[in-house]
Amino acid sequence: MDKRSLFFFALALVALLGTTPSMAQGERMEVQPSGGAMIVDAVVARPLLAAATVGGTAIFLVSLPFTALGGNVDGAAETLIKTPAEAAFRRCLGCTVSRRADEM
Repeated sequence: MDKRSLFFFALALVALLGTTPSMAQGERMEVQPSGGAMIVDAVVARPLLAAATVGGTAIFLVSLPFTALGGNVDGAAETLIKTPAEAAFRRCLGCTVSRRADEM
């Protein structure tokens, strides 16, 4: 498998994992993540989410003229850049969902 195929596979995996419902809305995680969850998060999930953020930024920049014409720049930025960036850099290690700024 070449690097390009591996990158798109990882990007698709992150997108798939990001769409699975992990908790009901409004519910907070009260249980401390396990050590194994923290290790997997640090070694696997965070690098993939960082790569998804970089890839989403590239896709956003390429599609920017079209999204601007369609009037959906904010939605595209939210989906392609902000969501993976918050999951990669703002959530606690081992947690499965990001807390929004108003919940902190």
